[in-house]
Amino acid sequence: MADVFDRLLALLEENKADFRVIEHEPEGRSEQISKIRGNLPSQAAKAMVVAVKTAEGRRFVLAVLPGDRRVDFGGIARAVGGKKAALAAPEEANRLTGCVMGAVPPFSFSDELTLVVDPDLLTHDKLAFNAGRLDRSMFLATKSYIDVAKPTVAPIAG
Repeated sequence: MADVFDRLLALLEENKADFRVIEHEPEGRSEQISKIRGNLPSQAAKAMVVAVKTAEGRRFVLAVLPGDRRVDFGGIARAVGGKKAALAAPEEANRLTGCVMGAVPPFSFSDELTLVVDPDLLTHDKLAFNAGRLDRSMFLATKSYIDVAKPTVAPIAG
């Protein structure tokens, strides 16, 4: 499997997305990386893998929300028809995303991982996020993100 950064770059180039890559010191915490990149924390796409208990069993969601907000587990469960939700174990998140925590981009490259985005994140013209690595970020036009990622949009931030 190709490196997540390379897959993401290829996907965005192939779709002629409006984006730019920046290199920086390794950082994955929302508040700190927003300062390094010079973006508003609310335009930082924080991506977390969440395990949701459903009637059919367990399923995984890549929950994407503004960097200055907390995840609403009930909202995530409701968004995918589940009963209960919690953060996935770090090993499970790594297996599903191919990334270390803090480097997960707001894109799913796994059929096991449903992409759900909070609508408040999409109010910005551009999103900022770590791009599969702790030392690479991207600024991506929100319209390009929606067109390429095709996320489910639901209120999942508290």
